[in-house]
Amino acid sequence: MADERRERFLTSSGIELPNDFNPDNVSALDPVADLGAPGEFPYTRGVRRNMYRGRFWTMRQYAGFATAKESNERYKYLLSQGTTGLSVAFDLPTQIGLDSDDPLALGEVGKVGVAIDSIEDMLTLFDGIPLDRVSTSMTINATASTLLCLYLAVARRQGVGFDKVNGTIQNDILKEYIARGTYIYPPKPSLRLITDTFAFCAAEVPNWNTISISGYHIREAGSTAAQELAFTLADAICYVQAAIDVGLDVDDFGPRLSFFFNAHNDLLEEVAKFRAARRLWARIMRDRFGAKAAKSQMLRFHTQTAGSTLTAQQPEVNVVRTTIQALAAVLGGTQSLHTNSMDEALSLPTEQAARVALRTQQVIAHESGVANTVDPLAGSYAIEELTTRLEQLAEDYIKKIDDMGGMLRAIETGYVQREIQEAAYEYQKAVESEDAIVVGVNRFRIEEDEHIPTLSVDPAIERDQVERLRAFRSRRDAAKAEASLLKLKEAAAGTENLLPRILDCVEASVTVGEIGHALRGVWGEYQEAVTI
Repeated sequence: MADERRERFLTSSGIELPNDFNPDNVSALDPVADLGAPGEFPYTRGVRRNMYRGRFWTMRQYAGFATAKESNERYKYLLSQGTTGLSVAFDLPTQIGLDSDDPLALGEVGKVGVAIDSIEDMLTLFDGIPLDRVSTSMTINATASTLLCLYLAVARRQGVGFDKVNGTIQNDILKEYIARGTYIYPPKPSLRLITDTFAFCAAEVPNWNTISISGYHIREAGSTAAQELAFTLADAICYVQAAIDVGLDVDDFGPRLSFFFNAHNDLLEEVAKFRAARRLWARIMRDRFGAKAAKSQMLRFHTQTAGSTLTAQQPEVNVVRTTIQALAAVLGGTQSLHTNSMDEALSLPTEQAARVALRTQQVIAHESGVANTVDPLAGSYAIEELTTRLEQLAEDYIKKIDDMGGMLRAIETGYVQREIQEAAYEYQKAVESEDAIVVGVNRFRIEEDEHIPTLSVDPAIERDQVERLRAFRSRRDAAKAEASLLKLKEAAAGTENLLPRILDCVEASVTVGEIGHALRGVWGEYQEAVTI
């Protein structure tokens, strides 16, 4: 139409939006088979009958920096301000299994998260925080089994039974090969660590979410909403199949699978994405894997607002972006939510910025009214059609990946990475041509001289952490530590579950880096294939 702002209106996934959705241009929808009631298969409308009328989503603030002591102080501050669950960020050396005094860790200790080398650090991190009353999410992947064992060792020293702790480890290594890069070992032993964690927790830590299958980083790398949905569920299919292949029953580990999605700016598409994810996963678990337990069929997810959308220009405007994204997550039925801080394009969040981000969730919960009825956008022509279209696009991707031989093969050939790169390139072209407007960046710019307070990590912190680590090693029973490491290596070369061996190691004061190096010695390191 000549009087419209642009020739075509598209979502990030390329879905064309008509002037209005109406009965003549939407797909046929079976209210029972496609929607159901809240808390009933296929869970399109939510995983609980009364959703937030019963209790709000868990309000998390992703935090961690410098040393365990500084992070512990930030956690206690956030808990005092109304955070209902902790979300731990680890520094890069911890993420890739290096101790703080490793030469490769130089300059990275405590920079993008907290440095954790040992049981001593973990005890400090959770000092005064009762692990039977606080839910903890840990964003950790290649070393997830080690950090979980450290957490359990802290619980044991607090006198908290393993059946009383609850939380989540990300533990999603496939997306590291796709989009993020903090892998250590080749895919096969990495998948073994994951399935060992499934089995161990099913028996010993029943309330722990053993994996948080992440679309977040796929989206941050530049994917569309449909690609985020498809590639995340394709990763999940790979994990479920791997667990079944080693003899686990889908209904033994299925109820503890969880997901981690991004919330972007296109509010309607994002709400539809979350609803489509639940419906598609319910059908995959029931029809593809034969899951019978309702909790195995439910897709439960944590959401984080989109860091890649935040701008260094006019950073206070990021509060608005984060609010829209958080609202999409709530309208889409998230179980847990982290809201990014306004200053995250500049530095780690200050206390004030983190507080404003948390208050954003609290205003949505207590003042907006959107949590007072379940799935309030259900029945909207636009929402239901977008939900259906996103599900169809995701199914097409999953079939293509299946035809390639599965997600591991699709990653090895570079297919998934190329799809994301092409989507990111198309978006960047749209920004440069101003087909996509980013407020403050390519439109509505101002001359800025306002100083925004930022958080910086003192370089002395790295030196202090290294000194504490070396002192810790000097105090331990070296023979006991070495014996536990030897048993871990023997187990890694065989087939027994590795989690009890890793737990023995951390209890014997073996460090994260030493465990990482022991497993590298058995399995080697992953080298990414360069595709052109």
